[in-house]
Amino acid sequence: AGMNGTAIENFVCVIFNVSFMNCTWHVGRTAAEDTQYFLYWRPSKNEDVTECQNYIKDNCGRHTGCRFQNVTIENKNAYFLVNGSRSGQSIQS
Repeated sequence: AGMNGTAIENFVCVIFNVSFMNCTWHVGRTAAEDTQYFLYWRPSKNEDVTECQNYIKDNCGRHTGCRFQNVTIENKNAYFLVNGSRSGQSIQS
């Protein structure tokens, strides 16, 4: 669902200093300036989903990343979702 080209691109997360994680992405090619993105993640299937509390923003105020503290990933899998909205229109996840 959502307009083509509005989904984020180049999603990357990097863990550093044992318990910090930065995730970044590029805004979709056709995303308007009022598009806003939201990042949710969970470190395993059995844990609750958490929304980013410390977004990185571009010059338009759009979320283009997140800084996490006190991150623990005990197995090799973590689960991420970035969705968004634009004036009531849906954005590709």
